[in-house]
Amino acid sequence: MTRVYDLGPAAGRLSALVAGLREDQLGAPTPCGSYSIEILLDHVDGLAQGFLAAARKERGALTSAPPVPAAGRLGPDWRTRIPARLEELVSAWRAPEAWEGMTMAGGVELPGAVAGQVALDELVLHGWDLAKASGQPFDCDAASIEGATGFVLMMAPPDQPRDPGLFGPAVPVPDDAGPLDKLLGLSGRDPSWSPA
Repeated sequence: MTRVYDLGPAAGRLSALVAGLREDQLGAPTPCGSYSIEILLDHVDGLAQGFLAAARKERGALTSAPPVPAAGRLGPDWRTRIPARLEELVSAWRAPEAWEGMTMAGGVELPGAVAGQVALDELVLHGWDLAKASGQPFDCDAASIEGATGFVLMMAPPDQPRDPGLFGPAVPVPDDAGPLDKLLGLSGRDPSWSPA
């Protein structure tokens, strides 16, 4: 049986983080390599559109290639547009048929259940990225961490070579680290990252 996750908690948290941003933070660095907060927001905006189309089984420009984030494209309405798109994303993935059959996202044909888990992983990890970059607190529900961890382990098992386009090298964390820190380490993020 397909495991279905509710994207609502992770998307709601990400929307709250977007609301907490200041304009003067858009150029700040993030844990995502060369991405500034502005570029990370553009990525989140693009992935929300792409995975919304994937949930609806739509084929076209939004699903045929991965979004290429860039600076200078946010526009003046980003504070309202991104949360609205995240709400649409959540609604689309609450439909049982989104998790069934095959779909396309980022130019890859994949099962709907995997696409939903990818979307959840993106929401959780980029929520943490945004929180760390902007100095906002971050918490995550256990089900979202479980779903994101399952995806990372499926795509980048610890004992296998990694596709550098998906995740960076795993970052060691203590054996007694919490589930979120373990997820972050598996995904190539340092839980103690700071912008300074």
